[in-house]
Amino acid sequence: MTIAHPIDRAWLSAGGTGAQNYDEFADDAEITAVIAANPESALAIEMPHRAPESLGASLHDALPAAAVRLRAAKEQGRYRPHDRIVALYRISPPPGQQARAGITAGDASDRTSYGVWAMVETGQISTGAGEPGLVIRNEDVFLQKVRERVDLASATGHLLSPVLLLQTGCGDALHEALARATRHAGAPAVVDTDQCGRTHEIWPLGPGPEQDEILALAGGGELVVADGNHRSLAAQVAGLPCFLAVITTPASVTIQPYNRLVDELTLPARELMDRLVRAGAPVRRAAAGELPVRGTVLLYTRAGGYAVTVPQDATAHAVERLDHAWVERVLLRGTLGLDAGDKRITYVGGDYPPGWLTGEVDAGRAELAVLIAPVAVEDFVTVNLARMKLPRKSTWFTPKARAGLVVAELDPAVLG
Repeated sequence: MTIAHPIDRAWLSAGGTGAQNYDEFADDAEITAVIAANPESALAIEMPHRAPESLGASLHDALPAAAVRLRAAKEQGRYRPHDRIVALYRISPPPGQQARAGITAGDASDRTSYGVWAMVETGQISTGAGEPGLVIRNEDVFLQKVRERVDLASATGHLLSPVLLLQTGCGDALHEALARATRHAGAPAVVDTDQCGRTHEIWPLGPGPEQDEILALAGGGELVVADGNHRSLAAQVAGLPCFLAVITTPASVTIQPYNRLVDELTLPARELMDRLVRAGAPVRRAAAGELPVRGTVLLYTRAGGYAVTVPQDATAHAVERLDHAWVERVLLRGTLGLDAGDKRITYVGGDYPPGWLTGEVDAGRAELAVLIAPVAVEDFVTVNLARMKLPRKSTWFTPKARAGLVVAELDPAVLG
């Protein structure tokens, strides 16, 4: 049995439509700049209210423009239709970047990654130990963002960004099958280069034994949501029978840091450090160029950098022992009085280096940078197998699947 299925009506990019996903940016102004430079990208459809001509409008008010843009792109031949396909996916590192000797398992920073675009059964999503299903969603979400994704799907009748799923049951076999299939597939139908210089290639694969084999492997074991928790919940809220996904393998991805910026502190930096010490977290001045390691969170203010030792409780469950959980529970909520969804908090993914975050503080655009070591792969697996949820925005998987390369058209009857 497989829970992965062909895309009934897929639209593959003919060039120029690929984009970072809407939630990969730390600054809305960056989204506007990307759209201005490439108005044909999927980002202009997914974030229509950030287009230069729509600034000041709400997403809801800009949705008609999103539908018009997608329809025009299809009419202009920027997307080509395919029926009953899956799409083979290969992501190659920037040219000249060679795999390092001794690379650790699961570190895909400089090796070729593989995946397959397909539709996955929404009814298989599980969010807890008491909820059956082969798709494990592992993070809390922001409900407003979920509603926005529901409204976008309803307005456009399409899904433009995939949920990235990690195949944990038969990942090695899937990796081998995808590598073999892409090697013999000939010239790709889609070639796109992302902002990091990676090459994204896609081949449509129609009905037949090879498609059946890949779908059986892709949907034959437990799938963990590595990216796209909001998109997967949006599919549930919208009542979609399936959602668009890229199913990838453990050997194809790595976890990078997911940091935080706080625009406005609710108390002076010195008092913040004193309160953390009283909460049982030793604080010292950070060394120049120091980076966070597991169990130590770095805080950077206009008064300089501090290294905070995260208290460890061996009796706590795996989620509570994560550095990201301590940041959310003690630093943000307990000390600064900020809920995780507070607009003063910006979640900054691993594409932005530490120097970018500290630079935002130095420039006066933020008052606190919170640098957190990446979640360890073994912790991620432990939490997911126990069907527990990670803190919001705690895992930044790379490489990311690109939006706008494979678009799934939805059945109008499903949208109502």
